[in-house]
Amino acid sequence: MTKSVVRRHLPTSPFKVRVEAPRKRFAVGDRVSHDRYGLGRAISVEADSDIAVLVDFGSQQRRITQPYAALFKL
Repeated sequence: MTKSVVRRHLPTSPFKVRVEAPRKRFAVGDRVSHDRYGLGRAISVEADSDIAVLVDFGSQQRRITQPYAALFKL
């Protein structure tokens, strides 16, 4: 059994606190751009875009899952 360790930042530390990037949120109808597939439109969102987004790229439909590193909202 593994225990998860939460590191806390000490105020006297010379190192900066890691800031978590905000999660990308998509809604049905959003215009998106993907690095590999190009321009498209979100046609379905699973669990408030926390799981996956189904995108129609014109010639094909792709299910893109978290993290959305290559998917950008236009």
